[in-house]
Amino acid sequence: MNRIIVGITGASGFIYGRKVLELLHEAGVKTELVLSDSAKYTAALEGEDPYSLKADKVYSINDFTAPIASGSYKNLGMIIAPCSMRTLACVATGNCDTLLLRAADVALKERRRLVLMTRESPLHAGHLKNMLAVTEMGGIIAPPVPAFYSKPESIDDIVRFSAARALDLFGIEIDIDRWGDNK
Repeated sequence: MNRIIVGITGASGFIYGRKVLELLHEAGVKTELVLSDSAKYTAALEGEDPYSLKADKVYSINDFTAPIASGSYKNLGMIIAPCSMRTLACVATGNCDTLLLRAADVALKERRRLVLMTRESPLHAGHLKNMLAVTEMGGIIAPPVPAFYSKPESIDDIVRFSAARALDLFGIEIDIDRWGDNK
């Protein structure tokens, strides 16, 4: 059962989803991937190739027969990186009209870890209410926030840090500079 479902949505920051997949692969964790249609569009805008992602299994956004649509399919949970405000709103309200949203709903109902790397700024009250709703259902809101105490030297350093911190929430420890390491 050493597998995590990875969802990638159309919020800016496709690079976060790519990095999460890379780090999980390096850690020996199996990955199952589902991308929203908007994720593919955003990837192109950001100079990324959504078809070059490496995952153990990739599902179509409309494949409701996929194993990840069922609570009986064992896994460690799901991470959505990046998570758009639309996806957040759908998760908060139980809207399951895509496989990505159904997989997130299953994670919540099965009391598995659901981590949303939300990407938006500034936030309005509706966004905050949706974040609270997901948190109250057991999900974790983990926006990618850089840590400058680690003295990042590249964009990859910044992205790696945020992705690794999100994976900490699954008990998967990735080697990064952590607070206090340099004291």
